[in-house]
Formats: sequence, structure tokens, C-alpha cells
Amino acid sequence: MQLALSVVNAFAEGPFTGNPAAVVITRDPLDDGLMQAIAAQNNLAETAFVVTGKTPMTLRWFTPTTEVDLCGHATLASAQVLFSQQPQLERVEFDSASGMLSVERCGKRLQLDFPARPAQPVTAPDTRAIAAALGCAEDDIVAVAAAKVLLVQLRGEDCVARLAPDFRALKTLHSFAVMVTAEGEQVDFVARFFAPNAGIDEDPVTGSAYTTLAPYWRSRLGRNPLTARQLSARGGWLECECRGERVLICGHAEAYLEGSIHLQP
Repeated sequence: MQLALSVVNAFAEGPFTGNPAAVVITRDPLDDGLMQAIAAQNNLAETAFVVTGKTPMTLRWFTPTTEVDLCGHATLASAQVLFSQQPQLERVEFDSASGMLSVERCGKRLQLDFPARPAQPVTAPDTRAIAAALGCAEDDIVAVAAAKVLLVQLRGEDCVARLAPDFRALKTLHSFAVMVTAEGEQVDFVARFFAPNAGIDEDPVTGSAYTTLAPYWRSRLGRNPLTARQLSARGGWLECECRGERVLICGHAEAYLEGSIHLQP
């Protein structure tokens, strides 16, 4: 059996930036174990599996170790592949574990329409343990909140940039992931995202995180839409807009690789 494979850099601004996602598109669903094995072999933050034989198309995402319920960069990548295959398309819709998702063309960029996931303040957080795990000073921590992930606000962009995380310690802070954020200097806010419990020490750009970050910073800065940068080694650039219970997340998607997966019977 052969399966077409694409790799797309999502939320990129040029080669070797953004977050690379693998995309596998099939007419019929693949076995769960096979999808997880392919994702482990790809060893990227996520591999997306799109099934076109249903309306709407179904979309699932796997890290090298587990399935996740929402992934922004791999959704953007999946849409980019579909748009390249069908240039007449202006919008695609996916049925997913997080409900209906859509992606539409927005000039030269693509725009995700995702459910908002607002964070709630954490009462009496253990800031000493958080600071030790992140590799920052305890007094750098401004606030701690939680949604699907743990959100830690630091006092400035430089604090986020110079973090030196202890990934083993980070695993004890949250069952899935920890994201760190601060007001930006040239954009509205910056962030980094650590998910060692999902097999990803640091994610280059995490689209789903902005379903929490955008509402968080809208309430603090009083601005909407918002610009953001993820301060990973590769770097990622996004624009976000809160619309009621949804968040629009916009960025570039750049094709990187096309190939085939060869599976012996």
C-alpha cells in the first residue's frame, strides 16, 4: 500500500520557519494503530489524517505518541494541501473531535475558525515549582491560569525568550502542556508551548494555543484583532480575532515536501 504524504510549514514566514506538519489524505479511514505508527515514524509535532469519503471531511491529529483533540498548525497544513489540489476551493470544513472547523482563503494566507477555550485563573498556584520547571525567576510570574493547558504569564518578552525549561519537571505541572506568554514588543503578545507529556518538548508554533491566548490577551490589552509571535527556534507568526465563542487564527502555510509512504502488506 502507498499513501501520499505532504509536509507543510504552517504559520511560516519563509523556508525553515513555522511548524512543519505532515498530512495524509485518504478516501477511507485508516486504522487507529496505523495512524499512530505513521505519526511516530514521521516524528513531527503532528501528523494530520483527512478522510475525504465523508461530508464534511473528517480530520484527526496524532503526535508521535498520542492523538490530540485539536491542532491548529496541522489543520492549516491540511487545508493548504486541499487548496493546492483543488484551486477553485475557497473554504474547507472538517468534522473533528472539537466539532466543526473551517479554513478559508484570506488573501495569500489561510484563516482557521476554531472554538474559543478561555482560561480561568488558578487559585494559589505553586509559583516556586512553576519557576523551577520553566527556568525563570519566581517574581517573573505575573499570573497563572488553566484551560486545556496551563497558562503562565511572565512579566516581559525577554523572560519568555530566555526560558531554559526542565522538561522532566514540566511533566509534573500539567498532564498535557504548559504555555508561557507575555506582552510583546513588536507584536501584541508572544508565547512558547511545551508539551513533554505528548512527546513534544517544545512545539514550534501551536495554533490551538491561540484559542486560549487570544481571549486572554484581548481582555488584558483591550484590543481585537491581535498579532502574535511564537518564540520557538523556528519562529511562528499569527493574527487572531475573537468573535464570540470562536477565534479566527490567520497565517501563512508553505508547502515543503511531497512524497509517498510505502507499506508492506
